[in-house]
Amino acid sequence: MNHVKCECGHVNPFGTVLCENCGRALAAEGEGNSEKLHDMRYDGSARRSQTYNKTIVDKVWNFFSSVKVGVWLIVITLIASAIGTIFPQELYIPSNVTPEQFYKDEYGILGQLYYQLGFHRLYGSWWYMTLIASIGISLVICSLDRVIPLYRALKNQGVSRHESFLKRQRLFSESYVDNIEKNVEQVKKNLTARRYRIREENGNILAEKNRFSRWGPYVNHIGLIIFLIGAMLRFFPGMYVDEVLWLREGETKEIPGTNGEYYLKHHQFILETYQKEKEKDVFQEAIDRVGDGSVAKNFQSNVTLYKKQGDSLPGEEPKLKEVKDFSIRVNEPLKFDSYAVYQVNYKLNELNKMTFDLIDKKSGKSFGKVVIDLLNPEKKYDLGNGYAVEIASYLPDFYFDDEGNPATRSRVPNNPAFVFKMIAPDRPKGETSFVAIQQTIEPNENNKYKMKFSGIETKNLTGLVVRKDLTLWVLGVGGAIFMIGLIQGLYWQHRRIWLKADNDKIMLAGHTNKNWFGLKNELDIILRDTEIQKPVDQKQLKE
Repeated sequence: MNHVKCECGHVNPFGTVLCENCGRALAAEGEGNSEKLHDMRYDGSARRSQTYNKTIVDKVWNFFSSVKVGVWLIVITLIASAIGTIFPQELYIPSNVTPEQFYKDEYGILGQLYYQLGFHRLYGSWWYMTLIASIGISLVICSLDRVIPLYRALKNQGVSRHESFLKRQRLFSESYVDNIEKNVEQVKKNLTARRYRIREENGNILAEKNRFSRWGPYVNHIGLIIFLIGAMLRFFPGMYVDEVLWLREGETKEIPGTNGEYYLKHHQFILETYQKEKEKDVFQEAIDRVGDGSVAKNFQSNVTLYKKQGDSLPGEEPKLKEVKDFSIRVNEPLKFDSYAVYQVNYKLNELNKMTFDLIDKKSGKSFGKVVIDLLNPEKKYDLGNGYAVEIASYLPDFYFDDEGNPATRSRVPNNPAFVFKMIAPDRPKGETSFVAIQQTIEPNENNKYKMKFSGIETKNLTGLVVRKDLTLWVLGVGGAIFMIGLIQGLYWQHRRIWLKADNDKIMLAGHTNKNWFGLKNELDIILRDTEIQKPVDQKQLKE
C-alpha cells in the first residue's frame, strides 16, 4: 500500500492518522478528521488490524486483535471453569464406582448431563485447552497489534509540533507574554525539578516522564502468556501428575505417573480418634458435641518405596530395590525426586476374601472349603475326590439394572455375587446356584449341593494422591511479571508537555494516558512564576 506524505515532507506508513514528524492530521476535514480532540492512544500510528483486511492471515489477525473477542474468550472460559466446579471432577470421585453411574446416582439428570457433556474431565479436555490456547493467541496478537505502533510513535515523536496538533490536545493554552525567554527558562527550570526529560528544537520544547508506564499493560500480557504456557505445560507427559492411588494392606502397586519406575507397598493403615477420657479438658466440649471416637486424630499409612531395577519383560514381575520406609500422614507427604505422595482418604474393612463350604443340603456334610480372592478370583477350585467348584460368573458390586438383569457397578467388591457351578461324582454336569450376600437363588430346586458361607476376610485401604508439578516455576515467573506490569501501569502515568514559542505567543499543551487531575495539578506547579496561562481542559468545555 502507498505511503502518505505530509505537508511537512515526512512520509508516513499507510493508515497513519497523525504525521509522525509534526503531528498534523493527515485527513482533511470532512474526510474522517472531524473530531475536536485527537485520539492519542497510539499517537495516530497505523495499526495492522485497521489497515490490512485482504488475505486470510489479515482476517485471522484482525479477529484475534479485537478486544471484544479476547473478553468473550475469557468470559466463556470462566463460565466453563465455573460449571466444572458445580460437581466434583472425575479425579475426586470414589474409585469404587464408574463415573457414569456416580454422576447419575448422586446428581440425577443434571449429573448425567454433566457427564455426557464431558464436564467431569473439564480441565484436560481438548476444547477447554483450545479456549486457553485461543486466549493466549488473542493476547499475543492484541499486544503486537498495539505495542509496535505505540513504540514506533513514541520513539520517533518529534519535538516541533504543528499548531493544529497542540490545539487538539485535551489540555491547551495560548498566552501572550512580554518576555518569552524568561518565561521559557522558568518553565524549563520547573520541569527539571519535576524530573521531566526535556528535548528542545528550534525554540520548541517536549518534556516527558514515566514513558515506561505505557508498557505496563503489555508486560501484563507477557506475564499472562507465560502463565498460560505454564498451565498448558501441565498436559505434557512428565510435567504434571495428579493421580489417586488406592492401596490395600499388604498390596504393592506401581505409583501412577512415574512410568513404572517407582512402586509403593502398603504395610498397615492406622486410624486414631479423639477419646474423651484421654484428651485434655479443653477438648471435652467439642468431643461431646461430635461424639466420642468420631473425630479423626491421625490417619497414616506405613509404606515402603521401591525403585525398579533394569528392564522386565511383559508379564514378568519387576525387580524392585527398597528406597525407604515412611509413615505418610496428613500434611506429611512422602517425597522423592519431584514427586509427593499425600494421605487424603481411607476405607476400613473392605471385603478381601470370602470362604464357602460345598455341602450336602440334607446331611450338611462338607466336601471342602473354597477361599475366593475377591480381587483376583480363580476360575475353578478343585476339592479332590471328584468334587470341584467353578465360578461361572462374578459380579463384584452386584445390583439389578433397570431391566431387572444382574450387573455390577464397579470391579470393587462392595457387594459380591457369584454364579457357582458345583461338580460332584454323581453330578458330573454340575448344579448351578446364584449366591450373593444374604441371598441364594437356585434355578433348580432339586439341587443336592449347596455353597454355604463360612467366613470373610477384610482389609483396610488407604487413599493417596500422587503429585508432581514441574510447571510451578513457570507459573510463578508469569505471575511475578504480571504483578510487575500491574504496578508499572497502575502507579505511574506517562505525561508529556509541549511548548511552542512564536514571537510574543506561547502555546502549551499537555497529555497523559491517565490521571488528568494529577497532570493539571502538576502544570500549576510547572507554570509558577511565569506569565503563561494554565491550560484549559477542552474536554470539559465541550461537555
